[in-house]
Amino acid sequence: MTETILLPPGSGLATLADRYDVIFSDVWGVLHNGVHAWPTASEALTRYREAGGTVVLVSNAPRPSPDVIPQLAGYGVSRSAWDGIVTSGDVTRMEIERRGVRRLHHVGPPRDVPMFDGFELVGPADAEVTVVTGLDDDDVETPDDYRGRMKELLDHSVEMICANPDRVVERGSKLIWCAGAIADVYEEIGGRVMHIGKPFPIIYEQAMRIAAELRGKTTPKNRILMIGDSMITDVAGANMFGIDCLFMTGGIHAEKIGHPPRHDDFHEILTPADPKPVGWSHRLAWEL
Repeated sequence: MTETILLPPGSGLATLADRYDVIFSDVWGVLHNGVHAWPTASEALTRYREAGGTVVLVSNAPRPSPDVIPQLAGYGVSRSAWDGIVTSGDVTRMEIERRGVRRLHHVGPPRDVPMFDGFELVGPADAEVTVVTGLDDDDVETPDDYRGRMKELLDHSVEMICANPDRVVERGSKLIWCAGAIADVYEEIGGRVMHIGKPFPIIYEQAMRIAAELRGKTTPKNRILMIGDSMITDVAGANMFGIDCLFMTGGIHAEKIGHPPRHDDFHEILTPADPKPVGWSHRLAWEL
């Protein structure tokens, strides 16, 4: 890994592209903000692919990747920007199938129920495991609204699988709560939680397998770049997995960092990262 490069004005992904054969790119916060796509991000990844690179989107979306594809198109993300996708929903489904689970309890909105086709959805008392995908209504609810439900799960000693470790995510100009914040409440009161998704290695391992299938060979980690906007998931995850990271300051940390970044606030955000990102920009672009 290399030291942080503070990308100067007039540069972008093109500055780093020839160092890497594969890019793992975050989706929400890099390619779109939950309302519309960032056109320069799609262009940057498209140009990277045209130069021979492979792009695997790595998303903490708690639903299978086939369901994410039309959502990306709806936001305006270009299909030319990526080769493959892995979501935490994909890996969650793989994990509960690996365990042989038949009965599970779901915490999350009705839109996520289709990912459990083939499983019996039951109450806490009858569940082999609980899967949390989000809040029922993330426009009005907070994680504290779930303390009573978490206490009921704990009373039955039900393990939780968190299918989206994100605590918050952008939706337009505001931040909304995600499944990771509910999992935090469950852990706080003593519940057992398995997190599936960034920053945990299980999702990067699947991304590696997808990249290998696409390229016909395994790519060394020093030739893989993660692009993301979260210090907690993207930067920390890249560091845990042993790959470099390009940090987007215009995502969930935008209010804290400012644009252009305020030196002291930016330094404070970056302090926990070891090593630091290899570069940063406000939005992903091929050339700034």
